[in-house]
Amino acid sequence: MSTNNGCRRLPATIGLAPAIVATAAGLMLSACGGGGDDNSASPPHPITPVSCENMPGKTVAASSIGLPTKGATVSDAIKVPATGGGQLGTGEYCKVTGTIAPVDPTAPAIKFEVDMPASWNQKVVMFGGGGYDGTIPNTAGNVPAGPTDQPTPLARGYATFASDSGHQAGALGSRDGSFGTNDEALQNFAGDALKKTRDVAIALIQLHYQADGPKKAYFAGGSSGGREALAVVQRWPQDWDGAIVLYPAWNAASLDLQFGRITRALAAPGAYPNQPKRKVLYDAAIAACDNLDGVNDGLISNIAACNSSFDPSTAMLNGQAVRCANGADTGDTCLSDAQINALKVYNTQVVFGYALGSGETKYPGFNVWGADLGLAGSASVQPTVISLALNTDAPANPMPTTAPYMSVFWDQWVRYFVTRDPTFNSLTLDPENPGPWQDRVSQLTGIQDVNKTDLSAFMNHGGKILMAHGMSDALVSTRATEDYFTRVQSTMGAGNVSNFMRYYEIPGYGHAVSSVFNASWDSLTALENWVENNTAPVSQTVTDTVGVPGRTRPLCEYPNWPKYNGSGDVNVAASFTCATQ
Repeated sequence: MSTNNGCRRLPATIGLAPAIVATAAGLMLSACGGGGDDNSASPPHPITPVSCENMPGKTVAASSIGLPTKGATVSDAIKVPATGGGQLGTGEYCKVTGTIAPVDPTAPAIKFEVDMPASWNQKVVMFGGGGYDGTIPNTAGNVPAGPTDQPTPLARGYATFASDSGHQAGALGSRDGSFGTNDEALQNFAGDALKKTRDVAIALIQLHYQADGPKKAYFAGGSSGGREALAVVQRWPQDWDGAIVLYPAWNAASLDLQFGRITRALAAPGAYPNQPKRKVLYDAAIAACDNLDGVNDGLISNIAACNSSFDPSTAMLNGQAVRCANGADTGDTCLSDAQINALKVYNTQVVFGYALGSGETKYPGFNVWGADLGLAGSASVQPTVISLALNTDAPANPMPTTAPYMSVFWDQWVRYFVTRDPTFNSLTLDPENPGPWQDRVSQLTGIQDVNKTDLSAFMNHGGKILMAHGMSDALVSTRATEDYFTRVQSTMGAGNVSNFMRYYEIPGYGHAVSSVFNASWDSLTALENWVENNTAPVSQTVTDTVGVPGRTRPLCEYPNWPKYNGSGDVNVAASFTCATQ
């Protein structure tokens, strides 16, 4: 880059103190001079921000990126006009897209997007992805389970950014794991792309605004994006001031192994429950467990009590046994022993009888009883719910695309991450006894599981974490998030953890979306207040936007859950108190 007087502009800097940047800028401009013949210093010229139309072609040197790359290039920049009106409208912004070149020429590039509002609040939000990623998240959209009555981060004035994590998904979308045959692509997905994208985005933000960098930086993600949120605070705590962590797949490879165990159980003859049978199970669990929180409101809030007391083998529904007579499959009004046994596998932990590189020893079961495992329904979100749960067809070889999300995910992991043999039959790999693949499985857990529990560096930096998980998640176990949170408390002390981290569980909420209780929570405002004003979150509430639109519940800090007070409107949070029994 050059200015009109032939002087090179100071490049975007990363990680330098403002005083150093200002001094360097002054020296650079003084050296360029004002063209006079005397020896007096010329008044400094202001550094002009790079306009949106001049962003294409701009580069970020590899030396400005904290992990090895071959640099980044802006491929396009578009000035997006303001849209909408009132409080929820989004102002004009510059949409910048580009690529980060890999070191390995056979690896795919990282594709990224940075949205820079005309009225910048001097803060940034990075969005995480989902599944195997492979597409750039909607950087103009909301945080996971974000509020419908508040502006998005971009509309609030945040510069927002994200990437595809270093590969481009094919027809399987977020279930496409074919990139796993390349080591650099695998490392990017496991976390390296997060640092690379962040550093490039900050450099481009500095260039566009000619600012020293953001005053505050937040990360927001759910599922794989929740894992990514925990990855950035564990690996690069100085880069971040806060994180919104929803239903995080933090122990990703351990979860894959549990996926394999459940998939193999569902693939057994007669074991896969169709949608009518799922409805029998769901209705029976609601009948047995709904009032454990003090009221029949269609939500199971005391999930621990339900897990300990409900058994589909002995449960009743409308006077009829859930288990088919003699355990045989006699139709859609009951479940066979084969189906009940598969569901009990889903409900129980897998224990690894061999050493894993990450140090994990098990992955818990899921809150299957009362979860929407993919019921038939007319709600607009229900097709997504079905696809993320048991979908419409049993696991098989070759794996149908209509098999459970977890089964396709497992199949891809086995074929492209573990064996790197696209023809391998994933149903033949036993996750509890992987045989010749044991070393590779162990290695992958060391790469993919994000399980550091000493977050002292992030806490000491002033960072805060808001974490939440639906009690009825059928794809990432709520119990795994409980496990991580209690481990952090054990490592750091519960008192220290309460100074920077909150974990909430939401009754009825499934994975990402739900027609039972579709969570909407203004987590970003709560995080801002905690980080920027030192105002810890209290009396947080969550709103349902689909099941019973507008109903609210208190967000209870784990292990508390919302207990009905005995009187008052069951659709109002004030009628509930957070309790442990």
